[in-house]
Amino acid sequence: MKTKSKSPAPSTAADGRLQAQAAFRASEIRYRRLFETAHDGVLLVDPVTRKIVDANPFMMKLLGYTRRQLLGRELFEIGLLEDEVASQEMFEKLKRKHEVRYEDLPLESRRGLHKEVEVVANLYEEDGHHIIQCNIRDITARKKIEQDLAEKARLLDLSHDAIIVRDIAGRIRYWNVGAEQLYGWSRKEALGKSSLRLLGTRFSVPLKQMLKELYRTNRWMGELSHVKRNGQRITLLARKTLDRDRQGRPTAVLETLTDITERKAAAEAQTRIKVLAATNEELKMEIAQRKAVEAALRKSERHYGLLLAESERLQEQLRQLSRQILLAQEDERKRISRELHDVIAQTLTGINVRLAALKKEASFNSKHLDRDIARTQRLVEKSVNIVHEFARELRPAVLDDLGLIPALHSFVKLFSKRTRVHVSLRAFAGVEEMDIAKRTVLFRVAQEALTNVSRHAHAGQVEIDIRKVPGGVGMKIKDDGKSFSVERQLTKGSKRLGLLGMRERVEMVGGVFSIESAPGKGTAVLVEIPSASKIKMQ
Repeated sequence: MKTKSKSPAPSTAADGRLQAQAAFRASEIRYRRLFETAHDGVLLVDPVTRKIVDANPFMMKLLGYTRRQLLGRELFEIGLLEDEVASQEMFEKLKRKHEVRYEDLPLESRRGLHKEVEVVANLYEEDGHHIIQCNIRDITARKKIEQDLAEKARLLDLSHDAIIVRDIAGRIRYWNVGAEQLYGWSRKEALGKSSLRLLGTRFSVPLKQMLKELYRTNRWMGELSHVKRNGQRITLLARKTLDRDRQGRPTAVLETLTDITERKAAAEAQTRIKVLAATNEELKMEIAQRKAVEAALRKSERHYGLLLAESERLQEQLRQLSRQILLAQEDERKRISRELHDVIAQTLTGINVRLAALKKEASFNSKHLDRDIARTQRLVEKSVNIVHEFARELRPAVLDDLGLIPALHSFVKLFSKRTRVHVSLRAFAGVEEMDIAKRTVLFRVAQEALTNVSRHAHAGQVEIDIRKVPGGVGMKIKDDGKSFSVERQLTKGSKRLGLLGMRERVEMVGGVFSIESAPGKGTAVLVEIPSASKIKMQ
């Protein structure tokens, strides 16, 4: 039993060793996997010989050497250190500190490609032996980005505008030289601060509206105001740009700010100047308008004075015309009275004498009774004819009964017989469609014109032409007699009431009256009277 109880001890120790060996192998496999798949270059170096004893695939890819080409070389031989002296200094430092770090080392690959690398070398013990592990990280791309950022930052510092970058929480992440100069806070003082609190921002639009547009379009431009370190509030033109990551999430806001305080003040001053100038112009215009009104009033006063004088002159002319009309009427009455006295009265007296003689003779002598009766009848007939002639001159009945053309024919016939002046008449029948007032005007004008011809023209021939004209009727009375000055005869002080009467009659029915007279060409009286109704040409 005791023998059986002691036998398991050696087996347990062997199992422990096997387990330890298995764990070591597993650990070595894991280490080898990490070594083989690492994205940094890894070199294992013997601290005694300073020779490379192992290299991972990334290191071979970085340098362009095969594993065989790397093994047995020193670090300076593959371009990792400047020379053998630098390599020896590193190893001496490793012996003292067990770790050496190089932030920035140049590295040249086998094909001549230049890289920037970060090197971390550690000295540690493995299975009783010291080994150096160098981890080499390619920082070429990072250095390029840092250089680009540094260049951009330098350019941003050259800007005269303030350029600020803040995160989504509003904390300042970048503050250029322009911002330092504008606001008075240094970059160190501004970084990490809330821009709204530091600068006392006031927007020209509601904050929600500004943020809504910024997040919708990734841009916003407008005016806002900030407070400088010295307490002065300034007006700025802000241009905001929203930056997003690859997933589209907002990450930062870039702001470019231009101080427009002086420009704004100048614009406002200019606006005030424009307003004042516009007000001044309005005042000038108002003054000019008032002056114009005053001048117009003075002119109106002069005009009304002239109108008053003209009215008084016309009244005086009207009084003179009325006197002339009264004189003319009185002359006409005298003429009619003389005619009645000289002709009708004598004729009637003769008839009375004849009748008395007939009465006496009839009682004792009837031999010459028939002859005396015949003479008395002729006196009566002569009196009747004279009365008819007076009636025709005052108002021809044929004008009312038969019309204008027959009345003119009758008057022309008697006129030619009495004056021995040949008169020709041409008229179209459509004139009879005019109203009686207009036909009467045409008759009176023709009557007066022929009367003037017999009294003044010494003409041998007269032509009367009544024709259709656009919109009415025209009449032309042309004689071959003496001419006269139309202007003088139609002046306001003229005593030729016949001409003035003709013009007045024509203008009373809306017509136009004119006279043409020239030496050797006689005189023409021209009349145009509008027709209210359509006249047919016949």
